[in-house]
Amino acid sequence: MATLLAQDLDFKGAVGTHPSHSLHAFAARFPPQLPACVIEALSSPGEMVADPMMGSGTTLLEAYLHGRPSRGSDLDALAVRLARVKTTPLDPALLADGSTRALAEARRLLVTADLDRERERRFPPAARQFLDYWFLPETQRELMALALAIERVNAAPLREFLQVAFSGVIVTKSGGVSLARDLAHSRPHRVAKRPRSALEQFAVRTEKNIQALAALPPDGSPVEVARADARALPWPNESVDLIVTSPPYANAIDYVRAHKFSLVWLGEPLDHLARQRGCYIGAERLRDVDGDLPPLPHAMVEQLAAPDPRRARVLRQYFLDMGRSLAEMFRVLRPGRAAVMVVGSSTMRGVDVQTPFCLAELAAAAGFERVGIAERRLDRDRRMLPARHPQAVGSGAGIERRMHREHVLGLFRRA
Repeated sequence: MATLLAQDLDFKGAVGTHPSHSLHAFAARFPPQLPACVIEALSSPGEMVADPMMGSGTTLLEAYLHGRPSRGSDLDALAVRLARVKTTPLDPALLADGSTRALAEARRLLVTADLDRERERRFPPAARQFLDYWFLPETQRELMALALAIERVNAAPLREFLQVAFSGVIVTKSGGVSLARDLAHSRPHRVAKRPRSALEQFAVRTEKNIQALAALPPDGSPVEVARADARALPWPNESVDLIVTSPPYANAIDYVRAHKFSLVWLGEPLDHLARQRGCYIGAERLRDVDGDLPPLPHAMVEQLAAPDPRRARVLRQYFLDMGRSLAEMFRVLRPGRAAVMVVGSSTMRGVDVQTPFCLAELAAAAGFERVGIAERRLDRDRRMLPARHPQAVGSGAGIERRMHREHVLGLFRRA
């Protein structure tokens, strides 16, 4: 592993990744070349690769392409759907026929169904208020028709493919059908614009995604995807040969803030999403989390407590949550095998909280040996990082200061 960490891990300008990686926009997705090189270097075909905080499923897809069975978990409902779809080979003709039928059904419902009444029946007042603020009435009718049409698809893999395409016309870098600016990168801002037709964008998105999945080898290794918490993994002891993951930042990107724009249409209650949001690792909502920290994480919390006591509590909660996650990773990893974590830097109130080195100490407390920590520079133009805003540039804002480099932490469970 030391040889791996000594390599150039920037992958700046890298091209040629599998098109399935681009099924749906996803913030802070790490470059596929990184898990690919780790999987090739630290595992053999047939050995189990896991990502307990899988996000969009980048590690799982690379394991599939490299002949390794894999399993991944995430709390985010959109991440789970996306990871399953991008690693499930389906007949392109079946997908094309299903997409055409769903679109035709949506067009029929748009003319024949009382979509306004269905919207009133389906969504409580708070959700309707949310939809009215972010979507024009005609867009809501199209999305309601599409959502109903997709629900009526019986085959689960096809239905999930259509759900990901549906979400992709809402949560996207540009040209989305909501009134929000650039949902894929940053916190939503309402802007005055004339969104494109949701039905037309859905047709474009399904065709693009069908072409991407057509390139997926039909005989790849098995993939298991679970909606589960990294602090309580649903996997047996010593059942994994390699872990490749990228945990949330200490001041985490708020995925729910953007993902709820599509998930609410797919049946996820808005109030449930709001409650779950506070349970994510790196969330700012404080919970009762007990435990002691190793020296460096404790010192970082104490240093932050002087300028901002509440942020210090958030950081302490993050470190304790990550300690539990690392203990779970140690539990499921076989002795004599490795775990590789891509760790983002975090600056809070001007304090660099030394996240990779703190996580290394937490990993040691969980039983891991630290092999090394390598630094890699980020290609901001290729990784889906939060967008710059004029007031942030040059101001030293934390979101800007933390997004130019990250670290690759190599860990080992001794036999």
